[in-house]
Amino acid sequence: MPSPRPTPISPLLCPLSASCLEATTLVGRAASSASMSSLTCAKLMAWTIVAILLQILGISLFVFGFFPVKPALSGASGPESFRSPMCHSVEERDERNLPPQQLRSLYQDTSGIPPSFDQLILMVVDGLPAEFVLGKDDQPPTKAMMEAMPYTQSLLSNGMAVGYHAKAAPPTVTMPRLKAMVSGAIGGFLDVAFNFNTQALLDDNILGQFYDIGWEMVMHGDETWLKLFPGLFTRYDGVSSFYVKDTVEVDYNVSRHLETELNADNWNLLILHYLGLDHVGHIGGRSSNLMIPKLKEMDEIVKMIHMNKMLPEHNPHRQTLLVVVSDHGMTENGNHGGSSYEETDSLALFIGLRSKILTYASATQNAASQVDMASTLALLFGVPIPKNNVGVLMPEVFGSLTDDQWLRALELNSWQLLRLLQAQLPGLSQQSSPCNGSSYEQSSEISECVGQVEQKFCHFFSKAAVLHSSWKSKKGQTVRSINGDDFRNAVKAYDEFLRIASEWLSRRATDKPLNLLASGVATMFGSSMILLRLLFLLCKQVYFAEKQCLPNVNKCSYKWDLDESFVLGAILIVVLSMGSSSMVEEEQYVWHFVTSTLYLIFLRKAIQSVLAGPAPFLLNVFNGQNCSNYSRASSVILVLICGRILRGWHQGGVNWTHLPDISKWLEQAGSHSIKFVQIASALAIISLWSFLLYSLRLKRGFILVVQTMFLISGLLVMLHIMQCQDHMFAISGYNATSIAQIVYASLGATVIITAVASPWVMYDSMSKTQSSGKPCLVTYLSIDNQIGSTLFELRYSSYLIGWAYTASWCLLQLLLQQPINAVPILLIFVQILSSLVYFSAAGIQHKLWVEVAALYFLGMAGHFGLGNSNTLATIDVAAAFIGLSSHSTLFAGILMFLITLASPLLLLLSMVMYISMKDLKYLFVSQDEDMGRLLLSTIAFPSLVPLSLNSIMLTTFTVILLLMRNHLFVWSVFSPKYLYVCAITASVYAGVIVVAATGIYVCLIFAFLKRNSNASIRNPR
Repeated sequence: MPSPRPTPISPLLCPLSASCLEATTLVGRAASSASMSSLTCAKLMAWTIVAILLQILGISLFVFGFFPVKPALSGASGPESFRSPMCHSVEERDERNLPPQQLRSLYQDTSGIPPSFDQLILMVVDGLPAEFVLGKDDQPPTKAMMEAMPYTQSLLSNGMAVGYHAKAAPPTVTMPRLKAMVSGAIGGFLDVAFNFNTQALLDDNILGQFYDIGWEMVMHGDETWLKLFPGLFTRYDGVSSFYVKDTVEVDYNVSRHLETELNADNWNLLILHYLGLDHVGHIGGRSSNLMIPKLKEMDEIVKMIHMNKMLPEHNPHRQTLLVVVSDHGMTENGNHGGSSYEETDSLALFIGLRSKILTYASATQNAASQVDMASTLALLFGVPIPKNNVGVLMPEVFGSLTDDQWLRALELNSWQLLRLLQAQLPGLSQQSSPCNGSSYEQSSEISECVGQVEQKFCHFFSKAAVLHSSWKSKKGQTVRSINGDDFRNAVKAYDEFLRIASEWLSRRATDKPLNLLASGVATMFGSSMILLRLLFLLCKQVYFAEKQCLPNVNKCSYKWDLDESFVLGAILIVVLSMGSSSMVEEEQYVWHFVTSTLYLIFLRKAIQSVLAGPAPFLLNVFNGQNCSNYSRASSVILVLICGRILRGWHQGGVNWTHLPDISKWLEQAGSHSIKFVQIASALAIISLWSFLLYSLRLKRGFILVVQTMFLISGLLVMLHIMQCQDHMFAISGYNATSIAQIVYASLGATVIITAVASPWVMYDSMSKTQSSGKPCLVTYLSIDNQIGSTLFELRYSSYLIGWAYTASWCLLQLLLQQPINAVPILLIFVQILSSLVYFSAAGIQHKLWVEVAALYFLGMAGHFGLGNSNTLATIDVAAAFIGLSSHSTLFAGILMFLITLASPLLLLLSMVMYISMKDLKYLFVSQDEDMGRLLLSTIAFPSLVPLSLNSIMLTTFTVILLLMRNHLFVWSVFSPKYLYVCAITASVYAGVIVVAATGIYVCLIFAFLKRNSNASIRNPR
């Protein structure tokens, strides 16, 4: 067995002697001007800021290019919608300004299709999957679901209702889905961000069309409607959609108005938006004990509406249509936002149609797109189809129309899509001629088509128009009634044109300007090159310092160690995996693999050190001597054990979430088991952090104050867990909100007081302690008191501040995370502590950039270990409102960001403790180092390595997304992943800013105090 490579003398295990400084000062000063001065703290900070600004600019250019605002025609459809696009009317401008009643009459005269109904009740059941009502894969719903909604099922069985699996486009969140239903337009992917700050809808939509003809509209439910359509509703009662802990009051506030509204006769449109079922899903998933009672409640609402407004004996003069829809579905965990079948399977149920559906299968086994709602409702109620609609008509809904009327409806839908095509394809032009007055039988011939795409559309539209014209020319002839081939051929031709036009327009809404995308990629690439160049110069500078002070370092050539090579290989593995949609969906496997493999390499090196060194004498082990190698190996083993448990806690990703894991086993054991594990984890975290603080033996009064504040916060978190945080109960009461707010204030005060006061208190305390020669910290935390230098003082203060950051962060996550994630928080904390102990005991056996990269890998593995994935569905919306007494988009967004990126942020905050536990004095070649050199030696690697690693991931995936812009899964897989990449980038910025700001503040305070102290010594009174 070959002997292991000689280990460099660790400054932690063998303090750097004065002789080293004396021997290397002259050489160091001579070489310093040639090498080390090449990268100063000021240069590093300036170039890093430039790189970050360039990166932000590149992200902005790419995001605005790749996720553009969808192209839309201005204005609203009017009477011209009922005339052929190939003609114009000189009266169009005057017609649009007609009073509502005259405009309604004009629409009825020119449409050729009489309105089928007078009143519309739009009942939105937020988050209701269509399979709960209609079944799945041509199979009826489960017995439990059918028994939960007996009245709705009876309507489907008796042919009095027809349902659709209305596919929703991602992102499957409320606001963009409502916009799609009422406007028929494809929303932008970034609408997911605007979902939390809804703005008024300016595009043409059916509510605006109803308002133009004088409809009175009433809305009760989700306040998103009020934000989308301000001023349109004569009566309303809005409720916030983001208090997902509430499953009772949020629906009661809607239903309490129902009896009054059903008896009233002064409205044409009644919107009822129920949020409770969606909130049940967020709290307990599809299988929640609250789901069946909520479905029964919704079924009773349907029954009440149907019996009061839709049975003929109750409405002899008015025809009312009830449409029950859902904006999106939900996953098994009750979340949504992604593109899986469970999330996009929304419901569209029409109740009260004039035609009777013959079979249960024909009433339930229908498919459509969610955008088809707008055109269907528009023609059912005799108003123009919205101008930017890309949807097509739902044929089963129009069963009561005659053949003439159905062909007319298809013609109107085709005309509307043709106008949209002409606006985006200049080669698809026509010769405009005056319209034929009141008649709707105008010419539909397209005069010119230039271009391959244009010719395709011309062919299909002209074919449909000719067949329709042939059908109309036979009006009154006997052969028309005998031979239905002309009718079927015309319908088929219209269907073909509508299908290809709708698909093309849907894709066209996401076209991307390549010049803007290329500019963004180039800017990000330049930023990455700057960061990597800075990291290279920093590593070169550190290697030079090692050669000057550490005799075992090879002075002739640089030799790559196995851990360094693997980190580079791991980065390559992650980069290559991003090009596969399947690997993006299951990215957690990659991070768990590279993290565990890297720590196995660390374990190999630790075991080699144990085998190469002498066996420690038992007494020395108890005295804390000669056991460093064993503690290093034990630390790595503990990291690997925690990582394996973390890996099996959640079956993350997309494709394998149904497989058993530890969290599912605990959930099956019941809520009491989860709460027990949660309390035990909280106690373990509080105890361990308290012990780490107790190990500091400086300024006991100040330490006692900090520890007391921390314990108060911990006890409040425990109180919140025991009394308020139970996923089986719906309403988050006043006590829960108050406790959470107190926890926020307490943790904030602990962090601020510790960070601000620590340098001042520690400087005075350590001066006294050093003069007395008393020990300050236990030896395994690797801070000794044998160095009378500013670096020593800085490390003590950084340790206390880093403790405050990480301890407060763990308590905050215990408060915010799902109860099932308490153990993963504990495991990540143990991994951090074990890694810091290992790195502090390892001296310089590993390069600094390798150690920081290992912590970065731990953060990413922990991110997926908490149940996160690259789909928007795993974002925990419910927890983002813990402690909020009123809705705040800003604070809720911040909390959601902190919850989702808890692990990467925690590892970045732990860099402050890493600074304190790594002895970096070997980087100094003289005893009179300035503050800039001190900063460079402490915060450079913890700041620059995460920025560099993230820039590689960001730039690489940006290029991949550009290459995959026409991929089948671009919106369902790659685009959500890119949003996560941008969010992780923001978390890296935040973490690096905290680390750098802490280091700069501590150094400035120590410099100020040391200067005052020296001045006092020189000028005694």
